[in-house]
Amino acid sequence: MDIIFSPSRPTADTLVFALAKGAAAAAPVAASATLAAGAQAARFSGEAGSSFESFVEEGGRVVRVVLLGLGAGTDADLEKAGGALTARLLNSGASHAAVELPGGVNGEGAARLAFGALLRSWRFDIYRSRQAETAKPTLTRITIVSADGGAQWERLSAVASGVAFTRELVSEPANILYPESFVERCAHLADMGITLTVLDKAAMAELGMGALLGVAQGSVREPRILALEWNGTGKTSGKPLVLVGKGVTFDSGGISIKPGAGMEDMKWDMGGAGAVVGAMKALAGRKAKAHVVGICGLVENMPDGNAQRPGDVVTSMSGQTIEVINTDAEGRLVLCDVITWAQKTYKPEVIIDLATLTGAMIVALGDQYGGIFANDDQLADDLIAAGAAAGDPLWRFPLGDAYNKLIDSAIADMKNMGARYAGSITAAQFIKRFVDEGVKWAHLDIAGMVWADKPGATWDKGATGYGVRLLDRLVTDKFER
Repeated sequence: MDIIFSPSRPTADTLVFALAKGAAAAAPVAASATLAAGAQAARFSGEAGSSFESFVEEGGRVVRVVLLGLGAGTDADLEKAGGALTARLLNSGASHAAVELPGGVNGEGAARLAFGALLRSWRFDIYRSRQAETAKPTLTRITIVSADGGAQWERLSAVASGVAFTRELVSEPANILYPESFVERCAHLADMGITLTVLDKAAMAELGMGALLGVAQGSVREPRILALEWNGTGKTSGKPLVLVGKGVTFDSGGISIKPGAGMEDMKWDMGGAGAVVGAMKALAGRKAKAHVVGICGLVENMPDGNAQRPGDVVTSMSGQTIEVINTDAEGRLVLCDVITWAQKTYKPEVIIDLATLTGAMIVALGDQYGGIFANDDQLADDLIAAGAAAGDPLWRFPLGDAYNKLIDSAIADMKNMGARYAGSITAAQFIKRFVDEGVKWAHLDIAGMVWADKPGATWDKGATGYGVRLLDRLVTDKFER
């Protein structure tokens, strides 16, 4: 869908009058009195994301008119309004909507509304061979009657592109998206100025990545590590911010196989890696003045005759040994080797990992927050603030010696999982054992956030793109120079 900014209202089949809360009578159309009476009867009051639709005659033609509520006009309200507009019109038969904003909304506000509209327009229909006419999208253009969206729109449209890329990857089935094809999907990022580095199975074996390779050994799909480096600082030296993503392109659970019901959802167990590459695309797209490296550990966890067994002991790249208690606790085995390699290769001061790591996180937070664990209070605060501002909220969980002891092993340095309780915390404690002294680290368990069973303000059912906006906002606030 195209978003256009124009200083004057174009001819369009749909007119949209965006109104602040309590301003429903202010629509500047010939039939505004009738429209206002209808809106009042429908109890439209201008709440953010609310709308009222009718038809009026204007200039000898019948035009669809939508009153769109902006609420108090905050960034979140404007994005919600834009998303609601797209949701209402996307397959309504309307093809071009012209949006008039109240005088109090400036170019940045217009960009926010456009951002919400663009995010909500994303769909994943590539595998549909037939579809009811009423279900097919008809809306192809939204014109915002505003001088322009300014620099804010340049930034937000780049972020929207990153979110869309993440949603695409998360939505793909595992027979289409696997470690090698994931890397291929990211090849176009080189054209945006991102440097790509790929490690294959042989390279990982030479480096001693026994933990990651143990997860991958049950699949015919070979693992990959993909590193993407963006340096918009103009400097050739300096330590980058490192983002690490869990990229299990399908998680059957391995020998500790998951129940069959719902296993199809495990195609999105690469949501952390998806968020990382989407964020990298957003940063490059807006030419962020920051040095950031995104690294994805890409594997498929399957239960063939060569698969890792419960009770196996593997040696990680760090030299620490791990007793595998449950092969379905595989994400942490991937992350530990990737984090070790990241530290040896890039010498970062800050590492943030993102992973759809534990079902326990979904039990704790549902689909309202991602969980955050950190060894540095300021980094945790910065991430939580960035998440709140961007619409990707986080909730902090504790770490501590009592939890750490739960993953001690009788025959190795550690187990890959603890007892039944505090599963998200013991998983974080496991990862923390691989973070070097002096490195600031945060672990984001986003298991409940990457996929939605019902539509939200700026996404439809399915992949949400969670994490892209959060990481982009953190870089904007704390890492751009």
